[in-house]
Amino acid sequence: MATANMKDVKRRIKSVESTMQITKAMQLVASSKLRRAKERALAAQPFFAALYDTMSDISNDPAFTSIYTKKKVLKSTLFVVIAGDRGLAGGFNSNVLKLASQKVEELLEKKEKVSVICVGRKAVEYCEKRGYDVVGRFPQVAESLNIVDAEDIADEIIEKFRCAYYDQVDMVYTTFVSALTQEPVAVSVLPVQDLATGVRSKSLTEYDPSPEEVFDGLIPQYLTGLIYAAVVDSFASEQAARRTAMESASDNAEEMINNLSLLYNRARQAMITQELTEISSASLNDSE
Repeated sequence: MATANMKDVKRRIKSVESTMQITKAMQLVASSKLRRAKERALAAQPFFAALYDTMSDISNDPAFTSIYTKKKVLKSTLFVVIAGDRGLAGGFNSNVLKLASQKVEELLEKKEKVSVICVGRKAVEYCEKRGYDVVGRFPQVAESLNIVDAEDIADEIIEKFRCAYYDQVDMVYTTFVSALTQEPVAVSVLPVQDLATGVRSKSLTEYDPSPEEVFDGLIPQYLTGLIYAAVVDSFASEQAARRTAMESASDNAEEMINNLSLLYNRARQAMITQELTEISSASLNDSE
C-alpha cells in the first residue's frame, strides 16, 4: 500500500516539475517581450510629443474651430476596445473587458447606438459573444503593430467620424503603471478636447493655408499615435501581467514540489521502518 502511494506521489512531483518548467519559460518570454514593448513606446514618444505641442498651439487661438473639436449631441459612439490575444495573464483581459462592457451597457441603456472596433483576439471573442455591433476586428496585431497598421485603423475611424456615423470615439485599454500594476482606462479620442490649457491667446506661428486645415491634416497622425501608443501600452501591460502570473505559478509549483517531496520522504521512511520491523520480528522468531 505504501509503495503504491509513493509511486503516485513521485508521479505527481514529476508532473508539477514539468508544469513549473513551462511557467518559468513563459515568465522569461514575457519579460523579454515587455522590455521590447517599452522600448517601442519610448522610441515613438518624441515625435508624438512634438505633434501634440503643435496641435495645442493651433487650438490655443480663440478664433480656431474644427470639425474634430466640436461637441455634438451624443447619439452614436464608437468604442476601440484593446485586449490581449492570449490568456494566462491573471486578470488582465477580464479587467479591461469588464470596463468596456460597463461603458457599452451604460450607453445601450440610454438607447444610444454603440459600435465596437476590437483589437486583440480576446476582445473580438468577448464582444461577439455578447452580441455587440463589431465593425472592426484586428486580432494578433499587438506584438507586431507598426505605424502603418495603426494608421489603417485611424483612417477607418476618421472617415466614419467625418461622415457623422459616430458623434464620439472612445478607447478602452490597459495602461502600464509599473511591472506589478496595470490599470484599465477609458479615454475620449474624438472630438479632440482640452488640448489648449490656460488663457487662450493668438498663436505666434503662422500656418498656411490656415490653422484649421493644418490641424485637420494632423488629426490622422494624431489618432494614429494614440492608437499605436495604446496598443503598445496594452501589450506591455499584458506581458507584465503574464510575467507576474507565471512567477506566482512557478512559486506555487515549487512550494507544491517541496510539500510532495516531504510527503514522499515520509512515506519512504515509513516503508523502511516497516521493513526493518518485519526483519527484526523474523530474526526474533528464528532465534526462538
